[in-house]
Amino acid sequence: MRYITFIFTIIGILLVPNLVSADQMVTVKLRNYIGNTHELDIRIEGDYFSLDPTLHLKEGVNYTLSLKKGELYLKNKGQKKQKITGGLILVPQVYDTNHVVFINDRPYLGAMEFIVEEDHSIRPINQLPLEDYLKGVVPFEVFSSWGLETLKAQTLAARTYAVSKMDQVMDDTISYQVYGGYEWDINTTKAVEETKGEVITHNNRLVETFYSASNGGVTENNANVWGGQPLNYFPIKDDPFDPTHPWEFSLHETQIDYESIDFSNPNWWENTAERDKDITDTIKSWLNRNGYPGDIKILTVPEFELKGDQLDSGRSVSGSISVTFMRRIFEGLVLFEQVQLKDMNLNRIRPMIGGTIFKSYLIDSLQLNSGVYTMKGRGFGHGVGMSQWGAHFMGEQGKNYREIISFYYPGTTIMDISSETLQQVK
Repeated sequence: MRYITFIFTIIGILLVPNLVSADQMVTVKLRNYIGNTHELDIRIEGDYFSLDPTLHLKEGVNYTLSLKKGELYLKNKGQKKQKITGGLILVPQVYDTNHVVFINDRPYLGAMEFIVEEDHSIRPINQLPLEDYLKGVVPFEVFSSWGLETLKAQTLAARTYAVSKMDQVMDDTISYQVYGGYEWDINTTKAVEETKGEVITHNNRLVETFYSASNGGVTENNANVWGGQPLNYFPIKDDPFDPTHPWEFSLHETQIDYESIDFSNPNWWENTAERDKDITDTIKSWLNRNGYPGDIKILTVPEFELKGDQLDSGRSVSGSISVTFMRRIFEGLVLFEQVQLKDMNLNRIRPMIGGTIFKSYLIDSLQLNSGVYTMKGRGFGHGVGMSQWGAHFMGEQGKNYREIISFYYPGTTIMDISSETLQQVK
């Protein structure tokens, strides 16, 4: 894949392992807001140039970029479509906040390349300086109304993560970090600017700056979540600052009463619905992704239980779930099937329910009463590293960002990479 060559000076890698200059460029595929589409609206502010000498976009004019039979076409109202050969690249004559590319009305700084992805989607790729990228990340990862010290701690976690991915093309989803372009907030921008170049290190190497919304009152070790070598800056310990965030959800054992279906009605399939649609829709998507294509109706969840084994943090490890369902291959052909995950790690089961419902593995109870499963737990996320809510309350209690980092990443050091001379932040 071909990416943009910038007009900006890129400062090279420093002579410390895994650390690079704060003026380095970040490359981000835009997926979260754009989605998969064959058409985009484009508008620019300021003067941009393209590598195609026959192409010049006018400031303030609305353009439509469309994809047809693997080829890109650019058009504005009243003009003939212009075929784009080899992708569309837009580079600002000057990099500043007066040069902006709007994609479907969302603003982005820096350069933008539009490529054809998998023959069916237009994929914008944004490239801009690290610090400005962070100004578009932090307000989407944490509440910008929180205190400045908490925002600084989140900034350091985000910057350290981004620097560790400099050799990759990231995207703007939770698979990396949520990035909202040039939709900055004054508070988070201040946090980025006042900590410019600061990253979290251990033995002069960048740390893995994992974080989650809430750890439920106890942190977790990385090895217990993802395997691999346990890192000593991710200890299991009580967190008195995290508000625990208790949660619960219910799931009916019987979603559709098979005996009550009126198969004589030609619209019986359309008229049949599950009781817990928010959960069963996620189960259906999981089934579609795991070898069961077609329309699905969930009949029952005859088994849903925990195995009982727990980590030192109190988090549950494994359990079982089974689902019976009807699957319509095409009109007139319906299969009756069952999927069973028996004594599986919960990281296989949780995606079936959905991470926004089954919020963590810190589970207090799972019971079946009167045909209804009820699970209760605490926290939101994996619990490794910084709790964002815990960091918020540490800030509320007067802790500064260095104290927040020290608590959630113990034994680490904050280093400054904003100059060629690596310095420890006191």
